[in-house]
Amino acid sequence: MTRHEYDRIPYLIAYQNSSGVRDVYGGIAELVVLESQLLRPRDHPSDTVLIFMHPIGGGAWLPMTNALARAGHHVIYCNSRFRGADSALLMEKVVQDLGECVKDAKNRLGYSKVVLAGWSGGGSLSVFYQQQAQHPTVTASPSGDGPDLTTLGLIPADAILLLAAHISRHGTLTEWLDASITDESDPAKRDPELDLYNPDNPNQPPYSPEFLERYRAAQIARNRRITAWVKDKLAEIKASDRPDDEFGFVVHGTMADPRWLDPTVDPNERPAGTCYLGDPQTVNMSPVGLARYCSLRSWLSQWSYDDAHGDAVQAGPDIAVPTLVIGNLADDACTPSHTRRLFEAIGHPDKEIHEIPGANHYYAGPDQRGTLAQAVSICTEWLTQRGFTGVAQ
Repeated sequence: MTRHEYDRIPYLIAYQNSSGVRDVYGGIAELVVLESQLLRPRDHPSDTVLIFMHPIGGGAWLPMTNALARAGHHVIYCNSRFRGADSALLMEKVVQDLGECVKDAKNRLGYSKVVLAGWSGGGSLSVFYQQQAQHPTVTASPSGDGPDLTTLGLIPADAILLLAAHISRHGTLTEWLDASITDESDPAKRDPELDLYNPDNPNQPPYSPEFLERYRAAQIARNRRITAWVKDKLAEIKASDRPDDEFGFVVHGTMADPRWLDPTVDPNERPAGTCYLGDPQTVNMSPVGLARYCSLRSWLSQWSYDDAHGDAVQAGPDIAVPTLVIGNLADDACTPSHTRRLFEAIGHPDKEIHEIPGANHYYAGPDQRGTLAQAVSICTEWLTQRGFTGVAQ
């Protein structure tokens, strides 16, 4: 494969803030400012750009984005307004941010074709965005706040890449929740028969089907208990004389998925006893855990099992553009069941799925060069066959 030199061009996308309250730290309250980078090959003009966005960003230097640019693809990595801090994140606002990036790519940068490249948590975002760009239906976030996606003039993409992606943030969190916690205000209060990290728990790997069924049901029940408390608290605030106020809270125990301890659960080539953040027992109660710091409105939009809109399995049947799904078979974050549920959900007949042996979530490590090259080759061939590497006129 030809190796292309490319320029990394940082730029900003700024647009009028329509939120009634400030939802990000610092900055200018009247503007939403999105930090973006264009990776543009020097010797290969194109009318097509691949756009990456993750709800909390931070992927502009990932191996995949760089390797795609070296392969001759024009790539944008655009951070949402919630870069690095998702405690106030509304998925509907992230869709709005992605829409502004797409508009900027077409109207200012001059690309006639846009391919959404949904990496990891960007996968469900891309599918949700595309559904709402084709036929917008969501008029508010689950808490009743904005934005109204039907008024934004979202531009549909021409194709979608789903790369090492999961089905949704709320679905993933629920599968990772520590089902043993029985008191949200005191995480030391646990059901010992559901505590994966209790050596005295009689349920040990390999887990029985009966235990897994009980555990998964308890995870959903815990998510719903948190949601019920959130709705009651939010209703109390909205009935007060300060209805726009928020309330921050901590969710303990968010990395206790049986699959991390038992490799026969959703099996692939990942090492047992670890996850993409390291030792799952440590991560379970650490500051970097998923959904650790939340606000009420954000929980409903981002993490609520029953209320959140950004669900690729639910949105997938509406997708009306070609879609490529790539799963990494040593992935310790987005496991094969997610890859296959994504593929099965996509409604467009032109869809393909590829699974790459030995590839981990980030293609990180000296032994990953071959798996990264394979992923880029699959993307390049698929895009070329569909006319998404055309030279700009």
